[in-house]
Amino acid sequence: MAELRGIVPLNYSILEQSAEELRETENSPSVSMWPYLVDSDQTELLRTISIYVEKGDTTERARVLYMNAPALEVWKKMNKATGTVGEVHRPPKSALLLFGVPFSE
Repeated sequence: MAELRGIVPLNYSILEQSAEELRETENSPSVSMWPYLVDSDQTELLRTISIYVEKGDTTERARVLYMNAPALEVWKKMNKATGTVGEVHRPPKSALLLFGVPFSE
């Protein structure tokens, strides 16, 4: 994506999940997103989805997800919690790829 006047585009939305949310395995994109894509006949979206994860630091912030726009759109259609707490150009280097394709410029 091209930069506009030196502004770096914000490609990833940041979502936080609590320890309570993590108890429900369907709240993990790596568990629930692929079956959703198959059931809804949208498997071609896998080539555009990019989700990274980092361990959180509190029970209210037990896991931090970094989702690109296509991933966030699918997550919304799945009726999952989509309250974002920020945006970043790319996930931090400490984040691990959870589902989809790696970040690329």
